[in-house]
Amino acid sequence: MKRRQILQFAGSMLATLGISQLEIQNKSLHSAKTLAQNTPRKLALLIGINNYSNHSKLRGCITDVQLQKELLINRFGFNPADILLVTDESQIKPTRDGILSSFEEHIIKQAKPGDVVVIHYSGHGSRVVDKDQDEIDGLNSTFIPIDQTIIEQENQKLVSDIMGRTLFLLMSAINTENITVVLDSCYSGGGKRGNLTVRSLTREGDPYEYYPNNQELEYQQKWLSRLNMSEA
Repeated sequence: MKRRQILQFAGSMLATLGISQLEIQNKSLHSAKTLAQNTPRKLALLIGINNYSNHSKLRGCITDVQLQKELLINRFGFNPADILLVTDESQIKPTRDGILSSFEEHIIKQAKPGDVVVIHYSGHGSRVVDKDQDEIDGLNSTFIPIDQTIIEQENQKLVSDIMGRTLFLLMSAINTENITVVLDSCYSGGGKRGNLTVRSLTREGDPYEYYPNNQELEYQQKWLSRLNMSEA
């Protein structure tokens, strides 16, 4: 796509969403001020997945987090030692366990009041049936770990995705208000046009066939108990 096409597409999308360029600029400035402020510590967890074994491979996700790291260090004063990369090429791989344990160990256990925290995910996204159906369509958005599994059971496909519900619980456990989350994924159906790859997982059949597996639901219950929170 040419630069003009990208700008036209972006402008049309923002107009549809009712978002003005001024609003984006104001929110960006607010985020930049938060990231740049002097705080006891600045922590970042940057997750990028390109080489899925069971799904279409992506391009640019690792580059995204590498550029994000450089931005945080050189523009916002992050200490490189406080930035953890979890990618295909890093020591900690972006498996389900790798992502969740990194979130717990690097962010939740270390963050203190007043600290700045950045979470960045670039990779495939999808949706599963939300058992409490908080969403209008009864589905909840998810991240796809590099080792995603799908098990068929009683006409349901149980997946090891990490749900938006889980992300909410993990964010609730971070002991600071200064949190910025960047999610570069989507669920609306995959496609390619030229060099553009949409980071969504196209699943065959009825989307309401896909459910979170027991491991995901038990993980959510663990955090609900730790945080003393109800399902609501």
